[in-house]
Amino acid sequence: MFRGINNVTLDGKGRMALPARNRETVHLAGDGKIVLTIDVNEPCLLLYPLPEWEVVQRKLEGLSNINPRARMLQRLLIGHATDLELDANGRVLIPSMLREYADLTKKLVLVGQGNKIELWSEDQWRERMQAWLESDTAELLADGDAFTGLSV
Repeated sequence: MFRGINNVTLDGKGRMALPARNRETVHLAGDGKIVLTIDVNEPCLLLYPLPEWEVVQRKLEGLSNINPRARMLQRLLIGHATDLELDANGRVLIPSMLREYADLTKKLVLVGQGNKIELWSEDQWRERMQAWLESDTAELLADGDAFTGLSV
């Protein structure tokens, strides 16, 4: 559904315009309705078309409430989940609490991840990408044995 990478800007009011190809997908998948939440492992946000988020939320709600790790995940992901809708210009207002979490300022990077889009500050994205490329991950991908059947 979502793939590729795009640079976008955040305006002074905290609005971001989705690129046309992503906008079309969001409209087809969820009538312009999206859910934005935090990523618990990285300083970025996750943008889901509403129907895709509903699948994720059902899975989260199915986790045991007595398992402390599952409860923490529910608190963070569902607790920060914010229902939003694209305006007539394909823009979405990102709430200040979420902007602060991901350190979003003017320049953003959108990274398609299948059923969702990651929203990164451009600076955070560059730092993390550089770290990933310098890490063992690059060696694992080049190795081939680590991901049998995956050709990159």
